[in-house]
Amino acid sequence: MSNENKTIHDFEFNLICDFFSNMERQGPGSPEATLRALSFIDNLTDKSLIADIGCGTGGQTMELARHAPGQITGLDLFPGFIEIFNRNAAKLNLQDRVKGIVGSMDNLPFEQASLDLIWSEGAIYNIGFERGLNEWRQYLKPGGYIAITESSWFTDERPAEINDFWMDAYPEMDTLPNQVATIYKAGYLPVATFILPENCWTEHYFAFKTAAREAFLHKYAGNKTAEEFSELQFVEDELYRKYKEFYGYVFYIAKKVG
Repeated sequence: MSNENKTIHDFEFNLICDFFSNMERQGPGSPEATLRALSFIDNLTDKSLIADIGCGTGGQTMELARHAPGQITGLDLFPGFIEIFNRNAAKLNLQDRVKGIVGSMDNLPFEQASLDLIWSEGAIYNIGFERGLNEWRQYLKPGGYIAITESSWFTDERPAEINDFWMDAYPEMDTLPNQVATIYKAGYLPVATFILPENCWTEHYFAFKTAAREAFLHKYAGNKTAEEFSELQFVEDELYRKYKEFYGYVFYIAKKVG
């Protein structure tokens, strides 16, 4: 079995959704990191409109809802994720102000200049960092905030193994200073930037992914495509552990100018 040159986008939506649907978060992060990012946003009231784009099953969305006022709409392309999202909101008695909808991040169903905050953890790469920043800006009110996590290089040079892996999987991945410059050029004032701690990967992502992988392989026993997808997840985990000083996820918080 070889996963050379394969990325997550080479697999069927249903397979991806099935694997990640049993996880509270579909990418690195933690309640603490979500709340730290939220602490830099100061314009929210009960009338605020918030969108969590690429929300997955809503782990970070529910954390937002517990600590921030306003109406929150979670949007994701996978219907299975949104079904779980809305079920989770109901369990927490948040359904009156938290709603998940199926939709695409490159065609958002919001009015222009209607949102006070756009949130997106580990998802903007699906549309591209620069494109997402530029296209989503129109939906923010003047002075509205955007808070996103994105994979970032911590050094200008890195070992070939990890560089080649990410350049194949996500060629737009850039260094932290260059991404801050991209935010500025897109019409935002950078407000805060911080690197997600290692436990956002190990405790809040990899640990749950290990359990999800076991259940997934049991369900799809003998399915070669499922085995390849599972193997790719293992490879990504091992690469992070080996090269974590060279890259990781960074939280970027910025304010729309004008």
